[in-house]
Amino acid sequence: MITHLLTRIDLMMNSFSKGQKRIALYIEEHYDKAAFMTASKLGETVGVSESTVVRFASELGYDGYPKLQKAMQEMIRNKLTSVQRIEVTSSRIGDQNVLDSVLNQDIEKIRRTIEETSHEDFNRAVDEICEAKRIYIFGVRSTGAIAGFLSYYFGLIFDNVTLINTTSAASTYEQIFRISEDDVMIGISFPRYSSMAVEAMDFARSRGAHAVAITDSMASPLVQSADSILIARSDMASIVDSLVAPLSLINALIVATVLKKKDEVTENFRILEDVWNREGVYSNHDDQVPKHGQ
Repeated sequence: MITHLLTRIDLMMNSFSKGQKRIALYIEEHYDKAAFMTASKLGETVGVSESTVVRFASELGYDGYPKLQKAMQEMIRNKLTSVQRIEVTSSRIGDQNVLDSVLNQDIEKIRRTIEETSHEDFNRAVDEICEAKRIYIFGVRSTGAIAGFLSYYFGLIFDNVTLINTTSAASTYEQIFRISEDDVMIGISFPRYSSMAVEAMDFARSRGAHAVAITDSMASPLVQSADSILIARSDMASIVDSLVAPLSLINALIVATVLKKKDEVTENFRILEDVWNREGVYSNHDDQVPKHGQ
């Protein structure tokens, strides 16, 4: 996608108007910033009108400015450094209320996830997980938190769940070398993508395991080795990785597996409740509240 967009610009540069050339040169040099600007803001930045920016997008062959903006965002996927993320976040929020801005952005990511995630892939992933002999879950760095969350609940539902949260190739392969066609590998990765996650998915697929990718777009490197692709929108240009939509998707995955194995899971939790109560695992708030008159 990087080559595609920049090549288009290079090939058409001589045909652009003076204003369009300004836009083109700015995108070539600062596409990491331009990708998150509105048409109005981009025009203001380079000194042209908003309509010039919109016409520029059409001239490049895009169906409106949002399509060009999406192409630029694909260009920087997995490219932004931490310092660039801070700069872009500062520019996007500006003088807005930080709390409202961040929460509204997360709401938008969940909305897009609902629109873009394949129900067919989701249902297939649930079926494969419920039938699997072993379930492997790979998630490192910031995705380690939601991988651990998924592993915790799957550990209560299924007998054989392995969480891989290391970037060490040796350690990863030591944990997954037995994977077979009877198993499922769930790979979780968002920009900046983990190269080890890609390798683990490739290995699982080569051994015949059903590979489930939980990632942010069809451009993700995890997709190439996935049998089931679950798209959850994150924010590649935020100071911190926004994992609200991915966690919501994982919640849905847990709920769906519980409902599919309702009788078995109910018995598991009946036993667990007895153990938890006997061992005092959870605080009984009612026992700690003083009775009236005490």
